[in-house]
Amino acid sequence: MIEARDILKMLPHRYPFLLVDRVLSHTNDELVAIKNVTFNEPFFPGHFPGEPTMPGVLMLEAMAQACGLLAVIRSGVRSDSGLILYFAGIDNARFKRPVTPGDQLRFEVQLVKQK
Repeated sequence: MIEARDILKMLPHRYPFLLVDRVLSHTNDELVAIKNVTFNEPFFPGHFPGEPTMPGVLMLEAMAQACGLLAVIRSGVRSDSGLILYFAGIDNARFKRPVTPGDQLRFEVQLVKQK
């Protein structure tokens, strides 16, 4: 398990844009991470007033950060190295239901191909 304080050493993201709370497990090719969605998220007051819903683009960003953690684990590159890893793209993303306060997002990422 990788806790938040160690994630801060691995990713350059900081509040309010750090969207991974914990890594539950990982191997060299797979990683499982979570994001606990709380009422205090900075995007909820405006998205949407009276109907707080996590924007889909932030769900994708959280998943990209989980992928970044897997890349860091594989490469050993740390956030203080000055090197930034970029998520190049995603195909066929679908959202099954709205994400609201109290939900927990679980990201199961797997390296399928590397260039």
